Amino acid sequence: MKNTSILFTGPEQIEVARVDSGFLPLGDHELLIRTRYSLISAGTELACLSGVEAWFPFPATPGYASVGEVIEAGAQVSDLAPGDIVYSMGGHQQYQRLDRSNPRALCVKVPDGMDLSHAVFTRMVCVAFTALRVSQIELGDYVAVIGLGLVGNFAAQLAGLQGGRGIGLDLSARRVELARACGIDHALVMNPATVADDVAAITGGAGVTTLIEATGNPRALPGALPLVGRFGEVILLGTPRGAYETNLTEALRHVHLDGLGNLTFKGAHEWRYPVPRDAFVKHSIQRNAELALELIGGGELDVAPLHTHTLKPKQAQQAYDGLRHQKDEFIGVVFDWTGV
Repeated sequence: MKNTSILFTGPEQIEVARVDSGFLPLGDHELLIRTRYSLISAGTELACLSGVEAWFPFPATPGYASVGEVIEAGAQVSDLAPGDIVYSMGGHQQYQRLDRSNPRALCVKVPDGMDLSHAVFTRMVCVAFTALRVSQIELGDYVAVIGLGLVGNFAAQLAGLQGGRGIGLDLSARRVELARACGIDHALVMNPATVADDVAAITGGAGVTTLIEATGNPRALPGALPLVGRFGEVILLGTPRGAYETNLTEALRHVHLDGLGNLTFKGAHEWRYPVPRDAFVKHSIQRNAELALELIGGGELDVAPLHTHTLKPKQAQQAYDGLRHQKDEFIGVVFDWTGV
């Protein structure tokens, strides 16, 4: 069968093509899903498009966030059936084939009545969830999030749902405006010269209990460490990319010295948790996805202000150009596969 797909064919080269999928016939444990919507993960996909991710070969289909309809199920698939709407980590293509016998092949049924173009944001919520899972955020704690893209915004919203008082920080006034629209307690344009005083004014001089770094820019972290109060935690949510030379000793002093906080650094890469539910592990990506869908569907997580663009697959070049060159306008970009 033919499968309309977005392809990265080389560095900065994008095509939309109908390719031979090889999806049929299905195996006994497999699903065939017709995509309704897919969401761009800007940081990862732009890095792939640039050619800097060794794990991404050219040509290949990018993406790992989709919602679609099951149109065929293998004989051994008992929990899903044709007609079910599901969220998966499928790429930017018209059809997805998932092997349910593969524990990493996440597939979660979408609750009835959800806006499917919002349900697909579950992927970015799951990424943000990891920062909350590894944290020690408790009721009343101040939580600063640096970087208010999709992941950072959702991390700040989730911190609020966990009882924290979110402080969203970004260099972009537009992203700060969107954070306020999403109900984040305090959202500030980050001025390096005044940010320490700004945060001190909010926290009564104590600093934040938790700092979540959500930009992936290694330059953002050193100057933010003084924002964290004594015995606080620093959570690395964004994947660091690019070279950066600095004095590592100064950062280590914030970890080691009592006078600089005795801070704890934690990694929050999503894949630290298993994909399927596990009786011996409290958290899993499946559990996070199910909860994300519940929170989005119930209106407890605000997606609408972040959903800035819905484009057809044939507009892929416009989508990625916008995410790279118009970052204040292109925030949440969804491909609409209906009618393809």
